[in-house]
Amino acid sequence: MQYKWNYVKPSPEATAEAEEVAQRAGIHPVFGKLLLDRGIREPQEVKRFFKPQLTDLYDPFLMNDMQRAVGRLNDAMAHKERVMIYGDYDVDGCTAVALVYKFLLQYYANLDYYIPDRYEEGYGISKKGVDFAYETGVKLIIVLDCGIKAVEEIAYAKDLGIDFIICDHHVPDAVLPPAVAILNPKRIDNHYPYDHLSGCGVGFKLMQAFAVSNGIEFNKLMELLDLCAVSIASDIVPIMGENRILAWHGLRRLNSNPSVGLQAIIEVCGLSERELTLNDIIFKIGPRINASGRIQNGKEAVKLLVEQDYSAAVEMAERINLFNEMRKDIDKQMTEQAVNHVKEMPDLEDRKSIVVFNKEWHKGVIGIVASRLTEQYYRPVVVLTESEGVATGSARSVSGFDVYGAVRSCADLLDNFGGHTYAAGLSMRVENVPEFARRFEEYAENHILDEQMEATLEVDAVLDFSDITFDFYRQLRKFAPFGPDNARPTFCTHRVYDYGTSKVVGRGQEHIKLELVDNKSNTVMNGIAFGQSSQARYIKTKRAFDICYSIEENTHKRGEVQLQIVDIKPCE
Repeated sequence: MQYKWNYVKPSPEATAEAEEVAQRAGIHPVFGKLLLDRGIREPQEVKRFFKPQLTDLYDPFLMNDMQRAVGRLNDAMAHKERVMIYGDYDVDGCTAVALVYKFLLQYYANLDYYIPDRYEEGYGISKKGVDFAYETGVKLIIVLDCGIKAVEEIAYAKDLGIDFIICDHHVPDAVLPPAVAILNPKRIDNHYPYDHLSGCGVGFKLMQAFAVSNGIEFNKLMELLDLCAVSIASDIVPIMGENRILAWHGLRRLNSNPSVGLQAIIEVCGLSERELTLNDIIFKIGPRINASGRIQNGKEAVKLLVEQDYSAAVEMAERINLFNEMRKDIDKQMTEQAVNHVKEMPDLEDRKSIVVFNKEWHKGVIGIVASRLTEQYYRPVVVLTESEGVATGSARSVSGFDVYGAVRSCADLLDNFGGHTYAAGLSMRVENVPEFARRFEEYAENHILDEQMEATLEVDAVLDFSDITFDFYRQLRKFAPFGPDNARPTFCTHRVYDYGTSKVVGRGQEHIKLELVDNKSNTVMNGIAFGQSSQARYIKTKRAFDICYSIEENTHKRGEVQLQIVDIKPCE
């Protein structure tokens, strides 16, 4: 991939302010700039950012309808009503269901949980799920990570005498469902101070409010923060504000004392002997939880996440791991087919978006394929397949383009849709697909900017190798966990040279292991450049080149750092 490097040199005034912030905090001036980039200036803000406190979580009763939600839940318990915890089949939904179910089960036994079947019921609340609740005597359903658009389904449930508490974080329509309480920080009439919670995060706030109303100590909730961290990482929500607090403490829990189910997944992933990061969740833990809903049924993932017996949990984790291996095989095959389909588009160079449809594709993997196409072609993508006579699909976006808005602009063609800025789900009649593709492209033409269709590296600072000490790395680690709105910093060093020992590595000889020097110091820096072996010949000529990279600890040499090189550009 050809990257455009974007670096804006700070003004003298900005440099002076960054140095002042850094001096007060006792950190390198580069990190003063990074704090300012995140809107952090005052010493108290710096302290809260570097060491988030659970006491800074917002009062859950600031969220619209929270008092109603807790009141209805307490009333259900007082009258011994059967309560169902209902959630989406992805990581966010499964962790949310596990969190609420595990917490309430400590105080109330008449509970059940339900995850809809992706293939038989589709996304969100289904009539089948409501009927099952009615047949089993459920009087209250707490729905997590979906439900905000289920107007008809919740009205149907209400006629059957079933109440709903909705805990969702997706964008609502103008008409809200007839639920007893709707907890969603994205409501137009929302008064809650933070609107980027994950679905699991909204569920956590409900349990926080339930704990307050029943005099339960907050320490009991801390046992569930590992689930919050998994949901926040997997759902790609911003890692600032309240999410940062939950993710920071959730990672500490995941590393020190994870729940039995998550410990089993960690074991199966081969991650037991290392400190886990949000990236480990995104690339290892999350995909295995997701694989259950993609290949079989998400209820298996929830069963694992609430399991108390470690031997049973490992057995379930190994089964889910097999699902993930199956998912990877299907994903690879479908991605190849989709890429070939895109290559055959006669007007590909002129298009601002990509919409592909194949009725044979596996419904459980289309979101992953859409993400891969977005990464490869750097434009908004919709991947569609056919399920029970309906075209159903996933949309993914590029930086700064509102793919949910693009999908919503075609609402009259759709049976159902939902999502947020960078990802959406949708369904429609098969005959509407060509018109949808035309209208989606038209929206993209009118709203996407040329620079949004370029793979861009935002460079945070230009460094010399002499800057990159292990102490510098320790200061950098304070910015973790990294994610949206708090991206892992990317640095640049100009005019570096091969020390003479760089070599191509990897099973397919696709990577380069580098030992480099810059032209300003005698410091030798280790690095790895994944998938960039095409640059090896130039590097071995001993000519100068520029590098863009992130900094990480060298796992083979404790106390040393290495560069993870994202891009290499030969000097002119």
